[in-house]
Amino acid sequence: MDYIPDTSVIVDGRFTKFISKLKEESRIIISEALLAEVEHQANQSRSVGFAALDELTKIRDICKKKNISIEFFGKRPTQWQKINGHNGEIDEIIRSIAMDFNGTLVTGDIVQKSIALLKGIKVTYLEPDEKIAVKIEHFFEKDTISVHIKSDNFVKIKTGTPGNVRMVRGEKFMSSADVDALANNLIKRAGNEKDSFIEMDMAGATVIQLNIYRIVIARPPFSSTAEITAVRPVTRKDLEYYNIPEEIMNHIKSRSSGILVAGSPGAGKSTFVQALADDLNEQGMIVKTMEKPRDLQVNKEITQYTAMEGSMEKTGDILLLVRNDYTIFDEMRVTSDFRVFSDLRMAGVGMVGVVHATKPIDALHRFIGRIELGLIPQVIDTILFVKDGQISKYLSITHTVKVPRGMVQEDLSRPVIQVKDALTREDLYEIYSFGEQIVVIPIEEMEETPPMDQGTVNRVKERISAYLGSDQVTVTQKGKRRVKVSIPESMRPKLLGRKGSNIGELEKSLGVSIDVVSEDQNQKKEVGMEIKNRIIYLHCHEKNSLVNIYIDDFMVLQGRTSSKGIIRIKVDSETGINIEKALKGNKIITYLVQSQ
Repeated sequence: MDYIPDTSVIVDGRFTKFISKLKEESRIIISEALLAEVEHQANQSRSVGFAALDELTKIRDICKKKNISIEFFGKRPTQWQKINGHNGEIDEIIRSIAMDFNGTLVTGDIVQKSIALLKGIKVTYLEPDEKIAVKIEHFFEKDTISVHIKSDNFVKIKTGTPGNVRMVRGEKFMSSADVDALANNLIKRAGNEKDSFIEMDMAGATVIQLNIYRIVIARPPFSSTAEITAVRPVTRKDLEYYNIPEEIMNHIKSRSSGILVAGSPGAGKSTFVQALADDLNEQGMIVKTMEKPRDLQVNKEITQYTAMEGSMEKTGDILLLVRNDYTIFDEMRVTSDFRVFSDLRMAGVGMVGVVHATKPIDALHRFIGRIELGLIPQVIDTILFVKDGQISKYLSITHTVKVPRGMVQEDLSRPVIQVKDALTREDLYEIYSFGEQIVVIPIEEMEETPPMDQGTVNRVKERISAYLGSDQVTVTQKGKRRVKVSIPESMRPKLLGRKGSNIGELEKSLGVSIDVVSEDQNQKKEVGMEIKNRIIYLHCHEKNSLVNIYIDDFMVLQGRTSSKGIIRIKVDSETGINIEKALKGNKIITYLVQSQ
């Protein structure tokens, strides 16, 4: 009897065991197309190719030992057939050989089996073999987090819990042959065992999910020597363990959240998001995950997605169709990941993203430059920073129009992202555009200077009164090193100077920040507004006049009204966006007529 195997039974060793039971009169026919596919994978440093070569060597040795004939037949596949190998072109070549020899096709692929039977080809289907001798699990004990195996070195083992991890040297020395054998065995197991699969197989690197273990196999040329890293979740927590404040949990369960879970590697991010995903699922929400690789140990009711055809963008397109309430996006790294997260969030899907960061604000830094600055507060509203297995910081992200800290002129007001402590509401950072640069300012560093005394306030008043030649100056303290100076509107141009040059020199010499307020500002009048055809019409009731437009107390625009007392602004302009946002936030929009 002639037996013709395909690649599905070569890689995982099923055919090797099969021929060990054959008689001498049997003949093994290996397709040249199969050899070409294996050679290509091995040349690409893919673990599947090395595993197949190892098995083919064993097959040759068994045939020689049992005096079983082995032949290689056929032509190497064309370039077109190689490219379309995943579409069944290589399988068709192997089926044709089985038909020509009237032999038995040996396969572990149910599709290959079905098509061969339809064509009248004799088929032997080999079930996956679950009895594997070598186990990566042998290196793991109760408190083992990860195992690090490298050729010609002792095994290294990390033990402990997040925040309390130590490295120990194992007793087992692994030679190059040992590492290669274990790597090949893991490849076979990934194709045989339940809840196991090869997540990625690239040139020199293979990622496997083997039950609860995430395994990375690296080979030259990607790595200097062959190595295997295996990681498993060391613990599983309920959400109650984290003692999340009620107001934060209510916000998360509102189904409209954009949450970042940040922390350094090994801090416990994955353990937390697993607990969060399970809790949201128990609350009756539809929860999905996006992972590459898929290694979160979540409830079986939660579907775990990976990159479709290598693209998370395509996965995002599918998620928009399944109408889920929350998506857990694990391990966001590259720009496309952050854009997919943003697109799904803007579509109304509740998002929880996991990112590596050494400080809470670093998580927000990952989005700057990847999406528009003004979109960030709409995409992210909460940052949870995980440290030593606990949530150590809760941050909230808001958006407003104001004069940034450290600036004094009202005409410098602009959209500002405010990062606050979500519990105390304390301002921590301000983020805004300054020219072509994006500025991230820590508030604490700006306010570390000692507060001023009354003597400083008096000195500011004396200096400005002398400069203006007037005693119509009122100075009040606003912050540690900030004062508000009230003067008549007619003196304002002199005090500010061209582009703020005068007030800048005074601030530098006095060592304080100065906010200039005109006494005439109590004469502000409310603006009438309407929006038509993407144009905002500001009705100021002052014809042919130069006016300042304010949102609350901050000036956002200076312009001249028409003969009908109207200023027109495009809705999609920066000022138009700010005014429209102010309207939705029930903020007061006023105007003040300037002296001509």
